[in-house]
Amino acid sequence: MIELPAPDLSPAPTTTTTPTPSAGSALTWRGRRLYRHGVPHRILSGGLHYFRVHPDLWRDRIRRLADLGLNTVDTYVAWNFHQPREDEAPCFDGWRDVERFIRTVGEEGLDVVVRPGPYICAEWSNGGLPSWLTGRDVAIRSSDPAFTSAVGRWFDELVPRIAALQAAEGGPVVAVQVENEFGSFGDDQAYLRWNREALAERGIGELLFTADGPTELMLDGGTLPGTLTAVTLGSKPDAARELLSARRPDEPFVVAEFWNGWFDHWGERHHVRDSGSVVDTLKQIVADGGSVSIYMAHGGTNFGLWAGANEHEGRLQPTVTSYDSDAPVAEDGTLTAKFFAVREALGARGPVRMPTRTPTLPPASVPLVHRADLLAALRAVPASTSTGPRPASFERLGLDAGMVLHSARPRVPAGEHRLVLTDVRDRALVFADGAFLGVAGPDQRELPIRGTGAVVHLEVLVENLGRVNYGPGIGRHKGLIGPVLVDRRIVQGWDSTPIALQEWSTTELTRALAAGPASEHAGPASEQAGPASEHAGPAPEQAGFAVATVDVDTPADTFLALPGSRRGLVWVNGFLLGRYWDIGPQVTLYCPAPLLRAGQNTVTVLELERLGATLELRDRPELGPPEEYVEEFG
Repeated sequence: MIELPAPDLSPAPTTTTTPTPSAGSALTWRGRRLYRHGVPHRILSGGLHYFRVHPDLWRDRIRRLADLGLNTVDTYVAWNFHQPREDEAPCFDGWRDVERFIRTVGEEGLDVVVRPGPYICAEWSNGGLPSWLTGRDVAIRSSDPAFTSAVGRWFDELVPRIAALQAAEGGPVVAVQVENEFGSFGDDQAYLRWNREALAERGIGELLFTADGPTELMLDGGTLPGTLTAVTLGSKPDAARELLSARRPDEPFVVAEFWNGWFDHWGERHHVRDSGSVVDTLKQIVADGGSVSIYMAHGGTNFGLWAGANEHEGRLQPTVTSYDSDAPVAEDGTLTAKFFAVREALGARGPVRMPTRTPTLPPASVPLVHRADLLAALRAVPASTSTGPRPASFERLGLDAGMVLHSARPRVPAGEHRLVLTDVRDRALVFADGAFLGVAGPDQRELPIRGTGAVVHLEVLVENLGRVNYGPGIGRHKGLIGPVLVDRRIVQGWDSTPIALQEWSTTELTRALAAGPASEHAGPASEQAGPASEHAGPAPEQAGFAVATVDVDTPADTFLALPGSRRGLVWVNGFLLGRYWDIGPQVTLYCPAPLLRAGQNTVTVLELERLGATLELRDRPELGPPEEYVEEFG
């Protein structure tokens, strides 16, 4: 067990004084010690994001964090989740009711730390920034007025809601973060000061803090005089404590994120971290009055198409649908071995009130019935088409996530030629006169195309695999960004149709399913177009939309698997659950009980390349072969 010594009640030593929060703040500090309403205090927090947990399960997950031995919950606020379109006011109801989430935490007896960004990282699409903003010629995360004016309007809507729930107003909010890990991005101190002042001007009077990696470089860029400096880390807390003590001798040691696990990318292994390693690092963090937030205490799920992506040496690394993160409270709420190890280490004395596992449906296998061909189904859903000399990007179409179907009609001379997609972001299925030519992407930019001298109906279906959430690649455009060539000649004259899958309801799904096979609903073809037989290439095996029917007596959690299917999306009763991909590591998709109903449930699958025959319901998650991973700086 971690020894949590009684905080030192002796007078604070005389040191250079760093300005503290106002006298009315719940949390203050002096002499390297943190106080809550004047009483020595240690923040024992856990990350829990309302946008990654079904609202009907918020209270359940909050109670599990309390059972872990925590006294605080911290959450980011994802701007793009609340305002995906500029011409619509931010939404704060239903799943987006962040005020209800904060109040629920308070009702369970815990404090709340809010991290409003506007940038949050969090492995969330675009780091939480709306693509309608980052798609412009604007210097994001800077004092560029084009950026700060947009953030100011967002803060006008958000911050007063948080301010009304502060401890000084009788609510649970005791601290608010200024931006997020800014020192790993830039060094615009004017922007950081603007951010701090924007929060204060809109009513935030509780403790303000910054959070950055524990290196000189990051602390130089991301900290502010007079504002508490916290760090984010996965290891080596003693070195971080020493660095902070040298720079901020009067401030308490606060780890705003302790990475006790890690997230996963498609095509890699499932990251885990041994409980012993976690406990050892945790002991070092909370020694000598240190405070901590366990990131994540409960990760949840990247439902829909909200999963972000990283970039490494120019290569996109899309994040999987699960955000389990090997957290103490697993994606489905299971209390893991790590939960009990951390709870013991924190010296939690009360009973564990919540069950170790939540109920699950019994395992089953149901037929997956192909209903509509891919292109026929997508064409059947009405959308505004943009026409121009070059393909329209996602941003030009006002599309955040999903797909775009591009269509052009180049004349291709007789014989073999090269079709070159110079810059695809992120993955494209290419068709000529309805025949599948292949998959194009950063590693496969060329496909063979055979011409007859006639006009070819060229169609390119581009999929956004996730917007970059960290580093200089934030805000990069999606779609067919560079020219498409037939040999050296640019293909011009494109129709670009957005497919806003994240916004689809049962109405759009019904239209897609009703489209039937492509042979019955072929797209428009030029009178001069050559026969499809001229275009060799493996045809997708029943790619398109399929349906499975699941009968349920009493709704409970389940885990969906699609053996034999390759890559696509899954809806449950019209709700977009997320992405699956046979490259792993994730195999099953978590389906929480509130998405199901007693009786008949419809699971709709959009398979992009090869459809399997069955949908499996499993009673356990399968997140892939594990790999021990501990994040370290420098």
